Amino acid sequence: MLCLAVALAMTVGEMQIPLAVVMRALGNATLDLGYAVSPIQQGVLLDYRLSRALFAASCGGALAVCGVILQALLRNPLAEPYLLGISAGASTGAVAVMVLGLGGAALGISGGALLGAVLAILTVALLAAGSGGTSERVILSGVAAAQIFNAATATIVTTFASAEQARGVMFWLLGSLGGVRWPDVWLAAPVTLVGFAICLAHARTLDAFTFGEDAAASLGVSIPRARLVLFATTAAMTAIMVSIAGAVGFVGLLIPHAVRLVVGPRHIRLLPAALVTGAAFLVVADILSRTLIARQVLPIGVVTALFGAPAFALILTRARRRA
Repeated sequence: MLCLAVALAMTVGEMQIPLAVVMRALGNATLDLGYAVSPIQQGVLLDYRLSRALFAASCGGALAVCGVILQALLRNPLAEPYLLGISAGASTGAVAVMVLGLGGAALGISGGALLGAVLAILTVALLAAGSGGTSERVILSGVAAAQIFNAATATIVTTFASAEQARGVMFWLLGSLGGVRWPDVWLAAPVTLVGFAICLAHARTLDAFTFGEDAAASLGVSIPRARLVLFATTAAMTAIMVSIAGAVGFVGLLIPHAVRLVVGPRHIRLLPAALVTGAAFLVVADILSRTLIARQVLPIGVVTALFGAPAFALILTRARRRA
């Protein structure tokens, strides 16, 4: 399913290229089969569209895995990077580097996004601790933190950015894959795979968290260490994806619930299913962003919200009927 979605994504663009040509170009690139493909089509497919599709897959998979982790750690079905303000914090850090030049080349946009994501997690933890620390209060603290960081981002853009910078940043904040190139894939794909491997290694720990921290501790789980490792992994994965594509919502919320209905709650099966399904979901969303309106490209964050919100409402309704 994921491979087919990637191949279909490569057919879409200003130059429509048949699926058969895409397959021949991929065959030439991977197995040196020598099929007849025009140099222009070969260049467009391999230099631009393949990198875009592979990054979309990495981003969707990473955000879906982050959603699984946060929902398990916080024992709240609404937990995800976007709702908890982690994406907003990463956006603020990235915009501070892009517009204000904080940190310069030594920090980079990805480094700024990572610092912003870590700051967002610390802000949520501080707000939640001050309000009682329950799961519901953590979510509310995340909503408050997201508003704080969104306000900071808007202040930076409206005060310090030029008109051209402001247009570019505002479109990027809605989620954009238009500027993705191969260096972005070489950064995002390893981060996604390493982050997924770390989370999968903690699958039994996440299962223990399902019964509460006290139960997990009684099973021998080191709660502080597990929370530190998994929150840091989630922050890193979210920050890298946001620094390249902007904030993309609903992937980390919708996909874990959808795959949990199919594979069940055990994380050894849930995490791989979320990785693959999230990857395919965002590749398909990218296709829709380029085809829903002729000769226009919608921000991918808009597409995930348009289709993710009704789908999530449907999942909640079905879950309530089963309960």
